[in-house]
Amino acid sequence: MKSTSTIPRTLPKPTEVELEILTSLWARGEATVREIHDDVSQQRALGYTSVLKTIQIMTEKGLVQRTEAGKAHIYRTTATQEDTQSQLLRDLSERLFAGSASQLAMHALAMQPANSDELAEIRKLIDKRKNQN
Repeated sequence: MKSTSTIPRTLPKPTEVELEILTSLWARGEATVREIHDDVSQQRALGYTSVLKTIQIMTEKGLVQRTEAGKAHIYRTTATQEDTQSQLLRDLSERLFAGSASQLAMHALAMQPANSDELAEIRKLIDKRKNQN
């Protein structure tokens, strides 16, 4: 097996279609273009060659890594879903809320109220942060 890319320190921001492909890969762990196409095409009409071209661009950008196993190309993400979400939220927070995590959280909760389970998780996180200070 031959790997054809390396993990960059800071990943470029993925486009909407790239995020859909990353979501497929996070769920599967690794996949062929055909498998990714099957997942993505459930959400939007996108041809196989469009998915292939997007994955090739993502490989060049460092968002995914390709391994050659015989004639098959297997793709996997170069960053975890959590790391990618954190990076995107950090960027959003810096650009829209002057780096204020609390402003970002309050705005998000005002737009889409959390259910009781989510509020309990938020309270746990707040308590954990309080205990760290």
